[in-house]
Amino acid sequence: MMRTLSCIPFRALYLLSDLLYCLLFYIVRYRRKTAHRNICECFPEMSHADAERIEKSFYRFFADMLLESVKMCSISEDEMRRRMRFTNADTVNAVLDGGKSVSLFLGHYGNWEWVSSMPLWLTKKAIAAQIYHKLRDKDFNRLILYNRGRMGAVSVDMRRTARYVNELAIEHKVSIIGYIADQSPKMRESTHFLTFLHHKTPVLVGPEKITKHYGHEAWFVKVTRVGRGYYEAEFVKMHDNPKSLPDFELTEIYYRMLEQTIEEHPELYLWTHKRFKHAEKLNE
Repeated sequence: MMRTLSCIPFRALYLLSDLLYCLLFYIVRYRRKTAHRNICECFPEMSHADAERIEKSFYRFFADMLLESVKMCSISEDEMRRRMRFTNADTVNAVLDGGKSVSLFLGHYGNWEWVSSMPLWLTKKAIAAQIYHKLRDKDFNRLILYNRGRMGAVSVDMRRTARYVNELAIEHKVSIIGYIADQSPKMRESTHFLTFLHHKTPVLVGPEKITKHYGHEAWFVKVTRVGRGYYEAEFVKMHDNPKSLPDFELTEIYYRMLEQTIEEHPELYLWTHKRFKHAEKLNE
């Protein structure tokens, strides 16, 4: 069914998205309480009217992104390159061609599923991989893996991250690995907390540890929506020498960059995600 749906032209797909928005926002009210609370708490200075406007804009975008993700089942490489452009790729390719691996830090912002088309813009000398959280639904998990692999990316179960990176290092293979690093770790596994969008928040530190341990370069992927169905992703260097930074400083840099990006266009962040579920206890 998904593959059949993906064959619908974009113009018709966005008409369908308008209907999906109404269904999600007004009828099903999909995680409306979570999204509303997140937006209001993350922007406490914002008026009720502005918060409501962002909430509606988010659900419109969310409906678009869901169907754009389905479109990945059949979209051509040329069409994907036209709709998801990467800027500053030449600079990153120079790093990879020089034999140095790269860690990419990104968040649940913009169409992160389309970011998996990145290998279309990268040198073939490097392995392009992305860390993912395995889904419980086996059929949906297979679909996600199929879509993310169509443009050349390798998906790595987050439980195998350290082992996978170590294997690449032993084999002297150059890689560029993407970490959606704004996920919420389990409280019992949390070792570092920082303030993110007015919340004291537990954060993942694994991507920083791997980056520094293996001497990878650290780059942030800043995604911009330039039009409906069109995005640009800019590679932004986070620090010249991550290894020289104190513990957790690279993670702090990442969250400040992500926070600034969200503040510019808050409707593009995943507000239905229970990112701040531990914040209430931490702020007591």
